[in-house]
Amino acid sequence: MTDTPAARLAALGITVPVAAAPAANYVPFVLENGLLHISGQIPFDEAGGLIRGRLGDTMDAAGGAAAARRCAIGLIAQMQAALGDLGRVRRIVKLGVFVASAPDFTDQPEVGNGASDLMVAVFGDAGRHARSAVGVAVLPRGVAVEIDAIIAVS
Repeated sequence: MTDTPAARLAALGITVPVAAAPAANYVPFVLENGLLHISGQIPFDEAGGLIRGRLGDTMDAAGGAAAARRCAIGLIAQMQAALGDLGRVRRIVKLGVFVASAPDFTDQPEVGNGASDLMVAVFGDAGRHARSAVGVAVLPRGVAVEIDAIIAVS
């Protein structure tokens, strides 16, 4: 039974949280023509606190990857809220990874792997995706990472 996303999440010890509400004038997701577009998700720790920092300054790449994994859990929560059943996910099409970075930090791809690796672990080959991973000066609320997604659904 570990061939379903829900079973894989359970095997990984991940409990999907309630999807985060929007922080401003936008919707958390839009489902249109078989594509689910998910607004940027920021990292919350297991206690619900924000994971703040700047890579290459107050946080290293491993900490950034952990924050990206938490963003991916937020994306999965939005998928669950939008679809009701994670089994409806046909493919993770693309992730956009934004990393709050010091000017000399260049390991954005390694940070993004925190999210990418989780998508593959949960969705198997359907979790393999195109991706952008870029450094930015600052992110909302001072978080270390923000990730948005496009998902093909049935």
